[in-house]
Amino acid sequence: MFHLVLLEPRMPGNVGTIGRLAVATGCTLHLIKPYGFKAIDEEKVKRAGMDYWADLNYIEYENIEAFWQVHPFSNRHFLTTKKAAKHYTEFVFKPGDYLYFGREDVGLPESLTSKKSDACMSIPMVSGARSLNIANAASIVVYEAWRQNS
Repeated sequence: MFHLVLLEPRMPGNVGTIGRLAVATGCTLHLIKPYGFKAIDEEKVKRAGMDYWADLNYIEYENIEAFWQVHPFSNRHFLTTKKAAKHYTEFVFKPGDYLYFGREDVGLPESLTSKKSDACMSIPMVSGARSLNIANAASIVVYEAWRQNS
């Protein structure tokens, strides 16, 4: 239904949890290297994904440029960042949209978000909160996109 794009994920447990989310929501998971762990078939990834991992539709890419060669950036690509002025609920999602999530430690690179600011969305949080876990953020955005299209 939607495409989840993880740019350089660092934590195998988060990737496994998001993989499980992708299976449960019919999404394709796009994993862009380098990772913060050795390989996608690492036990920690599979443990978090449980028995859903065998059903996961995922594709790995060596870098963001390789991803964009296959899926050119368009107005159907949305970037999740805490620095965005618009909340995720202000966007209208359609099946086939690409939902980007950045590294757990730094988020999406500013070189990307500054060039594509109209595609940037945030998840509201109370003052003083730094960030959400990437798997939680992915769940929030995917289920809003799904809700809009149910």
